[in-house]
Amino acid sequence: MRGRLAYFVTVIQLILFAGHALLYETIVYFWLMQSHAAVTYLRVLLAVLSVTFVTASLLAFRYFNIAARIYYTLAAAWLGIFSFLFFGSCALWLAYGAASVAGLHPNRQEWASVFLAAALIVSAYGIINAAAIRVKRVTVRLENLPEAWRGRTAMLVSDVHLGHVRNLGSIRRLVTKVGSLKSDIVFITGDLYDGTAADYNGLAAPWSALDVPLGQYFVLGNHEGFSDSTRYLNAVSGAGIRVLNRDKVEIDGLQLVGVRYHDATHAEHFRSVLREIRVDRGRPSILLTHAPDHVAVSAAEGISLQLSGHTHGGQFFPFNLFVKRMYGPFAYGLNRLGTLQVYTTYGAGTWGPPMRVGTNAEIVLIRFE
Repeated sequence: MRGRLAYFVTVIQLILFAGHALLYETIVYFWLMQSHAAVTYLRVLLAVLSVTFVTASLLAFRYFNIAARIYYTLAAAWLGIFSFLFFGSCALWLAYGAASVAGLHPNRQEWASVFLAAALIVSAYGIINAAAIRVKRVTVRLENLPEAWRGRTAMLVSDVHLGHVRNLGSIRRLVTKVGSLKSDIVFITGDLYDGTAADYNGLAAPWSALDVPLGQYFVLGNHEGFSDSTRYLNAVSGAGIRVLNRDKVEIDGLQLVGVRYHDATHAEHFRSVLREIRVDRGRPSILLTHAPDHVAVSAAEGISLQLSGHTHGGQFFPFNLFVKRMYGPFAYGLNRLGTLQVYTTYGAGTWGPPMRVGTNAEIVLIRFE
C-alpha cells in the first residue's frame, strides 16, 4: 500500500514539475526576461510552488491545525490557478506559432499578457463561483408512488468535502440553507468529509440542529474510504443521521436503499449487494449510492430512482470533458435508463482546487409527484 502511494505521489509530482517548467519557459520567452536575478527568482519560486499541493496533501492527512489548513487552502488554490495558467500557456504557444507560420509578427509581451491575464481572471471567477452554493430544484415522477409521498420534498446533499478548505463555518452555512428549505427528508450521498484529518464530530454537529420530519440518511463515499471509516460513521450517527450500509428502510410505503461506494465499484459485487437487500420490484425505491458507476445494474435490479454525486461535473475544464466521457449522460442531472431514473448532483463542495468553472456548487431539492 505504501509502495503504491509513493509511486502515485512521485508520478503526480513529476507531472507538476513538468507543468511548472512549461510555465517558466513561457514567462521567460514571452516577456523577454534578461535579468539573471529575475530569472533565478522565477525558477526558484515556481519550483517551490510546484511541490506545495503534494506536501500540503500529505500534511493534511496528519494535521488539522490552523497552519495546516491555511497552507493546504493556499496550495489548493495555487493548483487551480496554475492549471489555468498552464492551459493559457499551451494556448499561447499554439496561437503564437500559428500566427508566426502565417507570416504575422505578434508582439510577444502583449500576447502573453492577454492569455495569462485571461487565465488569472478565469481563476478568480472559479474561486468566487465555487463559494456560492445554489439550490437546484427538480421534480421526479415515480411509478406507483404512495399517496403519502406526493408533494413531499427531499434534499440531496453530496460531496461537501469537509476538511481543510471547508470546515465549521462552511457546514454551518450549508445546514442553515438546507434548513431554510424545509424538506421532508435529507439524503447525503457521500464525501461529506474530504478524507483528511479533521474534527469529525464537530463538523457533523450542525446537522443535529435540523428539524427534518422523515429524518436524515447517509451513505459513505470514496473519500471516507481512504482510511478507517469508523470515525466518520460515529460522527454522523452522533449527529442523529441514519447511516445506510447495504441496508433498506421502509418509509410510508417507499423503499430507501443505501449502498456505500466501495460496495458499488464492481458491477457483479454491486448486483449481489442489491439482491441481498431484496428490493421489491413492485413498489417504488430510492437508491442512495455515491457514484453513478453502474446504473445498468441499478436498472436491472428494479431500482426506481438512484441519487448520486461523486463526479463534481469535473469542476472545470478540461476535467469536465473527462467526466462526460466516463459517465455519459449520467455525469450530471436527471436522466433515465429504462424505468430507472438517475439524478447525479455536482455536489456542494470541491476537491483539490476550490474552483468551479462551467459547474456550480449545489444542493438539490427534489419534489415527488
